Amino acid sequence: MEAQKKMSALYNLGDLVNRSKDPSAIALIDLNDANGVREYTHGDLDKAACAVARGLRARDLKPGERIAILSSNRVEFLTAYLGTMRAGMVSVPINYKFPNETVSYILQDADIKMIFADAERASRAPSAIPVVTFGDEGPNGFDAFCDPGAFETIRPAPGEVAMFLYTSGSTGRPKGVPLTHEGHLWVVNVRIDPPPDADHRVLVAAPLYHMNGLAMCKLAIGAHLTIILLPQFTAKGYIEAIGKYGVTWLTSVPTMLAMVARERELLEKTDLSSVRIARMGSAPVSQKLYDDLRDIFPNALITNGYGTTEGGPSVYGVHPDGLPQPGMSIGYPRPDCDARLVDSDDLDADQGVLQCRNPSVMPGYHNLPEKTAEVLSEDGWYDTGDIMRRDEDGFHYFVGRADDMFNCGGENVYPAEVEKMLERHPDIEQACVVPVPDEIKGYKPSAFVVPMDGKQLDEQSVKAFALANGPAYQHPRQVVFMESLPLTGTNKIDRKQLTERATATAAEMQRETA
Repeated sequence: MEAQKKMSALYNLGDLVNRSKDPSAIALIDLNDANGVREYTHGDLDKAACAVARGLRARDLKPGERIAILSSNRVEFLTAYLGTMRAGMVSVPINYKFPNETVSYILQDADIKMIFADAERASRAPSAIPVVTFGDEGPNGFDAFCDPGAFETIRPAPGEVAMFLYTSGSTGRPKGVPLTHEGHLWVVNVRIDPPPDADHRVLVAAPLYHMNGLAMCKLAIGAHLTIILLPQFTAKGYIEAIGKYGVTWLTSVPTMLAMVARERELLEKTDLSSVRIARMGSAPVSQKLYDDLRDIFPNALITNGYGTTEGGPSVYGVHPDGLPQPGMSIGYPRPDCDARLVDSDDLDADQGVLQCRNPSVMPGYHNLPEKTAEVLSEDGWYDTGDIMRRDEDGFHYFVGRADDMFNCGGENVYPAEVEKMLERHPDIEQACVVPVPDEIKGYKPSAFVVPMDGKQLDEQSVKAFALANGPAYQHPRQVVFMESLPLTGTNKIDRKQLTERATATAAEMQRETA
């Protein structure tokens, strides 16, 4: 409880440093390939965040203005993120995998006043917005921008927004999700009570524009742990980092660890005995993956978590009676977080859509009052759209989405959006996209396509079009051409029939290649 009391005294999400602890302790080991291995103490991160805050104020940027980050994982991403909030401004990490059109939309929608970017993405910024480039040693570089020295962290007003995270945009344009200082300081507090072991080394490879990796870094800074930060995920690099740096805590989406599990030769020759926690989230976990991880990390507690951008990452926790969490469960609702399963008019169903209410729930989508009203009640209940099941002990299990969404490698895929994208192809008349189970990705998109009369298409050209016009995870892994799509008795496309056909085809192809 002592650590929580110290954290509770904090008031700005950008200032998580526990100054009662040793400032010379290693806070972050940055494995950014371009710069080699770089080590930073907790004192270094504190000073760097102050320098960012001073640099922002020196440019006459005002509290409340929004500052974007467009970069792969690196220490400067974190210090820019923290420093922006210390200065009373709003940090807006952006998914750099978005197409340029989507990035431009977000920059405009959030009314971005300045952009921090790495060298690879700096050119994607419009000329009208100033850019500060990580790793650039010139006058527009990050080092020249920073102003070393003391800075008094700004005290936010009650309910003040600290950051925007944008949704994946699978159902249309990405939606801006404002998140408050109070709400996400609450997240840090509840996740370090009880305090984790002081010797933990946390491996973060998930992108920092995503809630998963970002929340874990804040927890580690607040708890005075060490972060091992990879610029991006590769199974080989992930395994090697565990062995080389004695990683004790893994945080990931299931797809990442499924890819790790396939690297049998490298796993066998790497010392993985240091791992004590392997936690997954953001996507469903298969029993096979859970069993594989128990074999790979025999000393680790393997758990599956749950969270959303809009509702926060701390809906679930441990069972109040100390019952162990079943492998496929996402946990037991926290006592300080209201959670209910809603099925029609039943607000206490054993299976239904999860609704939650806690301090980290967003105040509402940015500039989208109608969308906000669809998911957020006047008394603060957020409708996640995720269907959960509750067992006899009260543990919850993820069942699926209330709509047609499916998850591919940690990314949400909405069939209608992929269909619309495919139907922009001049030679495609109609398309239907369905999910096919996959051990690594969870599900993969499969497309049934009706060509325009007289037009000839091949599978590869459709895939290439999809890759050129949408995020990679949306592209169909198999394409079947049809003269017409089957219909139900109500003249709707028979998705069930197509799903069964695609699943059977994929299974047959797997048997043939086994």
